Amino acid sequence: MRNHGQAAADAQYLQSLTTLQSKFQVADSALSDVVATLTRALSLGTEGANGTLNTADRQAIAGEVQRLLNQAVSLANTSYQGSFLFAGTRVTTQPFTLDPATNKVTYNGNSATTTVALSNGDSITGNLPGDQLFQNPAGSVTGALSDLYAALTSGNNIPTTVTEVQNALNQVSEQRVFFGNALGQINANENYLNQDQLNLSRQENNLVGVDPAAAASNFSQAQVASQAVLNATARVLNLPTLLDFLK
Repeated sequence: MRNHGQAAADAQYLQSLTTLQSKFQVADSALSDVVATLTRALSLGTEGANGTLNTADRQAIAGEVQRLLNQAVSLANTSYQGSFLFAGTRVTTQPFTLDPATNKVTYNGNSATTTVALSNGDSITGNLPGDQLFQNPAGSVTGALSDLYAALTSGNNIPTTVTEVQNALNQVSEQRVFFGNALGQINANENYLNQDQLNLSRQENNLVGVDPAAAASNFSQAQVASQAVLNATARVLNLPTLLDFLK
């Protein structure tokens, strides 16, 4: 019974970790795309800072930066199984909205985090809130892209906004380390739980396992004994009295 209880607990931990693992993989993939988006924006900003470009050239570059901003907002609104990954604990609320009139991005989530228990008694953070990832004071993804677009459109302060994009890129790359470490921790715990389940199965087999040959012999003997009892009972029932049977 103790083995069954431990095996059931292991199964629950494994189910929870599998869900968390999938969620983290989706989140990490989204951030990988954000890194690619910022890398492209950095290249465009450097190109746009070239003093030899005319207004039309800068406008064309600004148009692509705008598309990158839209893409970044879409990635920031990534969901998994109906829940937004980067909304803090407000998982049913779309975390980011882009105002087309001002080109500014608003965060609608919160800064709360969750924890998930591990089988060894430790716990792991279950999420990173969107404001920490995409609007971090150390480097804001949405702010940098919006500012770069405005600078390219006006032709002013382009180098400054390029630096903003670089800071955002550095910041997101640092944040991604969390997901890499967390996935490694999850894999290690899953390996432990799978091995523990295997050990419990072996222990249970040793405790209640049956020798097939012995089981077959015991079953045959039981059948013979049962048939003898049935025959005797039939004889008793066919006689007038029990005294006649004893004779």
